[in-house]
Amino acid sequence: MELNLAPKPAADVIKDGTEATFMADVVEASREVPVIVDFWAPWCGPCKTLGPALEAAVTAAKGKVRLVKIDVDQNQMIAAQLRVQSIPAVFGFVNGQPVDGFMGAQPASQIKAFVERLIAQGGGNDGLEAALEAAEAMLEEGAVADAAQTFAAILAEEAGNPAALSGLSRSHLALGDIEKAKAILDLVPAEKANDSAILAARAQIELAEATADAGDVGEFAAALERDPGDHQARFDLAMALVAKGDQQGAIDALLELFRRDREWNDGAARAQLFKLFDSLGPKSELAAKGRRRLSSMIFA
Repeated sequence: MELNLAPKPAADVIKDGTEATFMADVVEASREVPVIVDFWAPWCGPCKTLGPALEAAVTAAKGKVRLVKIDVDQNQMIAAQLRVQSIPAVFGFVNGQPVDGFMGAQPASQIKAFVERLIAQGGGNDGLEAALEAAEAMLEEGAVADAAQTFAAILAEEAGNPAALSGLSRSHLALGDIEKAKAILDLVPAEKANDSAILAARAQIELAEATADAGDVGEFAAALERDPGDHQARFDLAMALVAKGDQQGAIDALLELFRRDREWNDGAARAQLFKLFDSLGPKSELAAKGRRRLSSMIFA
């Protein structure tokens, strides 16, 4: 389905609904673009917090999702049909059917994740791309569970999407479940096995396994102070830095090891650098700079 992604005025994407307009505003409208239904009441305290947060998220989506607000006191029949037992209650409609929802006030991060999942389920390449970008941002910000849910929603629409498979795998890796992360990559179609996003996830898993018992950064740094020519200590330092999430420090250490002895341990420094670059993904400026530095050494 093609979505109209042009920005729309708030009056078009956010409106008050009634039982009389529910079919047109929600059921039929959701065949064109996902629709969020917010059941609320003037006396509901949490509704006063959730309502503005929902409106902000919907407005930020710029027409890729709509919001219909329904006062349960004035529209009890439709609330009963959807089995609304407490408010606030929120439902997401796609193609005329409720596909997602939640009850109670939610933090902004979870509201954003909910909106992006609906956009992904609404179909259309632009919607999927927006959802992928949002999920990657969630993962980077540490909202791992929300990211995993969003990647899963994307895969429900496009089962073999390599970026979504990579993201879901990396989400489980971030949650500490390496076996689940591996299992997800087993679902990658053979023709997409060498996609850069898949290679990034595989490299991250391999690095996580290789650095599970990486040792103490201070210990290896002290060994290098005593003997700067201790190549094993420099390599171990790089692996310990990877385990701590200091990719820049790890790249620096491996490049220095390569500069000192490029053939040490069958070229271990270069091999580990390539794996680290792959793990950072094709859009990483850190990886791009590291590759340039390595190339300048190779061809010097």
